[in-house]
Amino acid sequence: MTYTNQGRRVLNATSADEPLLELIEITHPDLAAPARFVNDTVEITSNGALFNATSFRLTRPDDVDQQTPTARLSVDNVGRELTQWLEVSNGGKGARCRILAVLRSDPDVHQFDMTLDLSGISINNMEVSSTLGFQNTLMQPAVAVRYDTITAPGMF
Repeated sequence: MTYTNQGRRVLNATSADEPLLELIEITHPDLAAPARFVNDTVEITSNGALFNATSFRLTRPDDVDQQTPTARLSVDNVGRELTQWLEVSNGGKGARCRILAVLRSDPDVHQFDMTLDLSGISINNMEVSSTLGFQNTLMQPAVAVRYDTITAPGMF
């Protein structure tokens, strides 16, 4: 996780002049436009894109040795946009989430920028939650069915 110098100063300050605002941008091939949210009570425009004000909880990616970084995202289930998208997109499979941090005084400068894959998306009446991380493509099987003692016991 890399913050800009100014972003690090704000994070480390005991009483910063203004807080960093967390922005998320959810993209998926079935979404006509990305779903954009700011964790604040007032919407914000960053680089020409409008981020709607809503409450969400974001646990930043951890940095544990020998483990892929994972994070957790929970967005309040207000409105039907995310619910309708999840219904038509097969549960959001293949979605990605871009995490940004900006200052309200200078929203076009990203103090933090990271894009992660969304997986394990669940929804209830109160919130939409998911795990954020990187897909481990090196550990995925190269073929759909592998012949071994479990899938084809008669061959062995």
